[in-house]
Amino acid sequence: MSTDAAGAGTNAPTRTVADSSGPRDAPPPLPRSVGGWARRAAFFGPAFIVSMAYVDPGNFATNTAAGASYGYLLLWVIVVANVVAMFVQYLSAKLGMATGRSLPELCRETCGRPLTLFLWGQAEIVAIATDLAELIGGAVALNLLFGIPLVPGALITAAVSILLLTLAPQGRHRFEMALAGMLMIILGGFLYQAVDAGPSHEAAAGLVPGFAGAESLLLATGIVGATVMPHVIYLHSALTRSTEDHDPAHQGRALRRTRREIVIALSFAGLANMTMLVVAAAVFHRDGHTGIDTLHEAYQGLGSLLGPTAAMAFAVALLAAGLASSSVGTYAGQIIMEGFLRRRIPLVLRRAATLLPATAILLAGMEPTRALILSQAALSFGIPFALVPLIIFTSSRKFMGPLVNRRRTTVTAAAAVALISGLNVFLLAEPLFG
Repeated sequence: MSTDAAGAGTNAPTRTVADSSGPRDAPPPLPRSVGGWARRAAFFGPAFIVSMAYVDPGNFATNTAAGASYGYLLLWVIVVANVVAMFVQYLSAKLGMATGRSLPELCRETCGRPLTLFLWGQAEIVAIATDLAELIGGAVALNLLFGIPLVPGALITAAVSILLLTLAPQGRHRFEMALAGMLMIILGGFLYQAVDAGPSHEAAAGLVPGFAGAESLLLATGIVGATVMPHVIYLHSALTRSTEDHDPAHQGRALRRTRREIVIALSFAGLANMTMLVVAAAVFHRDGHTGIDTLHEAYQGLGSLLGPTAAMAFAVALLAAGLASSSVGTYAGQIIMEGFLRRRIPLVLRRAATLLPATAILLAGMEPTRALILSQAALSFGIPFALVPLIIFTSSRKFMGPLVNRRRTTVTAAAAVALISGLNVFLLAEPLFG
């Protein structure tokens, strides 16, 4: 990851936080008298919020299938995808810090109305597709744990996600702490399963890049494509826009802190994803159970091979992922609408709108894990529309001032966009053309 040190140059825009049209629950900037730990916590929270997008139910499906089908072969793909995600989130956070505006706000201010409406429309589709996966994942978890039917389970997941978003009416820090706690629950659940499954000396071989035919390449593409989530690219730029003033003397230090904390938070998420694959490889692939295609099959397999406690740990982790990532998706939806249109709607109304597709799919009888995977494919359409403007803005001294990208940062970002977009085109085209 390149370092974009703050140096001499054109000052960043002096837009104040009060001018932004961000969420009303965004915390005010911290005064300079506040101690170092408090300032560090202010940056650490946004990183943990976005990290939940990288351990959503879609990741459960792809990582478990990869481990069951190919053992440790694709472990390196998760590592690479996580590094790319860190880099993209670093650019998004830097954009908010340098400009005091979110990515949707900048798009609205610089694009014509037709293009702005188009960008808003596709971003809303991305947010709905994200919520669909997370509501279904939460519903499956409640079904596994308590036998609750899927449609009522989706309704419960939606209601709890709204409660999470209303934890802190006067600020978001309790929301951040709740999500950080859920990330630890997810990681703890899979670490317990990994210990229960026993040590595996073959796992290190999975860090060496390689494939085993077209099917493994397709699955690897799915892992990468589901990792860089467009909705949290929009969200992170909004979460960091009011955590520091625009004094260039402070921005460089703030940027370095933010970069470290993105690495820490997403490393936890990456470790959770790696552990998902390792557990599936050690429990299923090692004993010849390579046909694990659904979350229900994974739960039942863990119960029969490791015992009910391991199966329960899997279901509890899935529930935490569904609840937390669903609330993040709703939060991102508010940022998207507010940034592109300067409009807000009540959280209950937004949640109801995103609940309808999930309910319809479940009522139609579609297999939940299949619906999860298809929703992840839909996200691929939104990736270029988030990443390309992000690169354009962060490469412009007019917007970024002294935090403008270095040339190597822009080149790296362009290469990441080309890689991710190409992989997602392959993911979508392969079923059509074989």
